[in-house]
Amino acid sequence: MHIAVGADHGGYPLNETIIAALESDGHQITDFGTHDGSQPDDYPDYAFKVGQSVQSGEATRGIIICGSGVGASVAANKLKGVRASVCHDTYSAHQGVEHDDMNILCLGARIVGSELALELVKVFINARFSGEERHQRRLAKIAAIEDRQ
Repeated sequence: MHIAVGADHGGYPLNETIIAALESDGHQITDFGTHDGSQPDDYPDYAFKVGQSVQSGEATRGIIICGSGVGASVAANKLKGVRASVCHDTYSAHQGVEHDDMNILCLGARIVGSELALELVKVFINARFSGEERHQRRLAKIAAIEDRQ
């Protein structure tokens, strides 16, 4: 799977750990950085890059890491067709894909440790959208909201 990954200074070095694990599992990664956690930067910049990569179809899924995951989620969801969510438990990480076709996982590096983060990434990557009628109907309503903007 092609996965776009981005993190601000608050998400570093968790992004490096996640990238290494994904590459080890054979995934193709587009790494948008950051590679220097000592330099303050802004999560919307990384959310936009990852979101745009998923939006364009270059990447199948995305992962954005900031301090809490909240800001990254808010910013990424501004892009049409992006369905990003903060997940700090495995149920939400797979259910978000299965029911809501979530395509970007947002993580808070100050909230979850590296072991839990790797588990969240694994269930997110392995989950598949169910395609059930009720879920398709709900996604169509979300798309209609986007189209009205």
